[in-house]
Amino acid sequence: MPDDAPNLQYIDVGQAPHVRRIAAIATPGANDGTTVVWLGGYRSDMAGTKAIALEARARTLGVGFLRFDYSGHGQSSGHYTDGTISLWLEEALAVIERLATGRLVLVGSSMGAWIALRLVEEMRARGDTSRIAGLVLVAPAPDFTAVLIEPHLTEKEQASLAEKGFFEEESAYSMEPNRYTRLLIEDGRHNLVMTGLIETGCPVHILQGMNDPDVPYAHAIKIMEKIVGDDAVLTLIRDGDHRLSRPEDIAQIEAAMAAMVAGA
Repeated sequence: MPDDAPNLQYIDVGQAPHVRRIAAIATPGANDGTTVVWLGGYRSDMAGTKAIALEARARTLGVGFLRFDYSGHGQSSGHYTDGTISLWLEEALAVIERLATGRLVLVGSSMGAWIALRLVEEMRARGDTSRIAGLVLVAPAPDFTAVLIEPHLTEKEQASLAEKGFFEEESAYSMEPNRYTRLLIEDGRHNLVMTGLIETGCPVHILQGMNDPDVPYAHAIKIMEKIVGDDAVLTLIRDGDHRLSRPEDIAQIEAAMAAMVAGA
């Protein structure tokens, strides 16, 4: 990413000997009023099509934009199979505390939507209830380890988890299979956000493809049903897939982000 090189910086997160070096790119806005934070999905990185497009849109809106790689992803240290929701949440909090200014619009894609909802909980627990101005959740997959993986494990996959500590499945997005570890699944149970009502304290816009092979759109409807408050919108894209990276999909995501920025 040569164009990003001047803005690329690294933040150390965690305690020795388990420090993770997190790569992040913060693009400042015209003022310190609002920062849009991109939260990517499992095995995604901050150089993806949606992140780059939203960063460009944020520039036209005059607001800051922050994107980063979780440990084990992109330019950050480690391997994704060592990661958990708790670790990636810790990294998101650290990057935001260090690099984000003003109010926040969180844009979470797939697993990133889970991280976004956990960020809301953590910031509320710290008494910082008003900083998050809005959430845009794209093909959201909160609680995916418990809801979308565990109930559908085959006997072979269960045996692999017990014997090897992981199981693998083919990935539609990589030549390498997805590897899901026992540690990720067990940690996921401590980070569930859909066991009760979801209190965001801010507007929420969910965008979900109805042809998503990874996250069924019924999952997005369940999230919508659990959100407390009236300021929530669900957009179902009939022919949309999980990535939602077509120009027409990105245009809808950009519009949702812009509306959150306008209301921040």
